[in-house]
Amino acid sequence: MFPQKKQISAKVDPETYPLGEQNERATGGPAKALVALSHSPVERRLYTSMLVALDAIGNGGNGGNGGQLFTARSLMELSGIQSLSTVRRGLEGLVSKFSVEREGRAHADGPRDQSVAYRVFPPEEVIARRNENGFVTYGRALTAGSDRSYERVIQRVAENRNLSRREAQVALCCVEGLTNAEIGLRLMVTEQTVKFHLRHIFIKFGVKRRAELISRLLL
Repeated sequence: MFPQKKQISAKVDPETYPLGEQNERATGGPAKALVALSHSPVERRLYTSMLVALDAIGNGGNGGNGGQLFTARSLMELSGIQSLSTVRRGLEGLVSKFSVEREGRAHADGPRDQSVAYRVFPPEEVIARRNENGFVTYGRALTAGSDRSYERVIQRVAENRNLSRREAQVALCCVEGLTNAEIGLRLMVTEQTVKFHLRHIFIKFGVKRRAELISRLLL
């Protein structure tokens, strides 16, 4: 008689790695992570630098930026990006994605970054602005294979984070704030299968909770 194969296990104690989601859906993490995933690395660096600067002066929680504006040159210093042209290209990308808004006009007799400034919006407001303008943020009412840009995000997360394609899909569903049951319905798998993938994802990211996973996805 052949020995019976042992059932594959993630070898993670559920009490150590809680896979519930009830107390983590109300945080601002999902919106922030969804916005971050839609940015290129340069755009993400610029956007994060602006949010950090607003938090430092106490304007981060006002639902706006308290009138604080940023120029391309000031963002060079804040972000540590040494190329002004790179900063400008990143800002153009952020404008096109409704994450920042351009204010002021360039003067013909002076550097344009001295007269053009940018207003940044918090993640929840970015998503609202995108929805108003028909710009779909990753994860919104998506079905498998229906959105090429979302497929690229799945591929990028899988490659950069050493995840399988299915693990990347589960991780992005967590970013959306979906419960285990909702993830199962979205991916057409059982809730136990979702938990199985989550255990492996938590191990690979070195985290114990969804909120930590979302934070790591922002890095």
